[in-house]
Amino acid sequence: MGRPSKGRQRIEIRLIKDADRLEVTFSKRKSGLLKKASELSLLCGAHVAFVVFSPGGRAFALGTPSVDHVLRRFDPLPGDEDGDGVSAIADRGAVEAIVRRTEETKARVEAEKIRMDAVGEKVRQAMTKAGGKFWWEADVEALGEAELPEFARALRRLRDNVQRHVDLMLASA
Repeated sequence: MGRPSKGRQRIEIRLIKDADRLEVTFSKRKSGLLKKASELSLLCGAHVAFVVFSPGGRAFALGTPSVDHVLRRFDPLPGDEDGDGVSAIADRGAVEAIVRRTEETKARVEAEKIRMDAVGEKVRQAMTKAGGKFWWEADVEALGEAELPEFARALRRLRDNVQRHVDLMLASA
């Protein structure tokens, strides 16, 4: 099964030579920094601009309310001066609304994932009960109201995939 993980280890901070390790490290640390910048903005109301370039030269940016807005506050373009402060309050409300919608969406996705895992487990149990080797051999009598629509949808997808494969085979014959 492989060796067990060594867990979280302290690493020496130095340039990584291996390209694969460098790419993985960059990706993980970039996502951590983006999350921290987003949290800083949400928790403290700070305007944050975060721009990072990957080793491959690709740019990644996060700005609340936007990178452009934060940079213009730092170094305004001529004619950009905005002394009333009203837009900053409106921007904060917009950012909070976006973050709230994002969190709600994440929660719905997680709930749907849990629901689909439960449906999959119920189908596996019904399949085992029927003595089948494949998910489509599940005993439909053992499935409940929540599982039947998903099972039927999966069967339709399977049928459509098989039909597409048959059509390709007939066309190439």
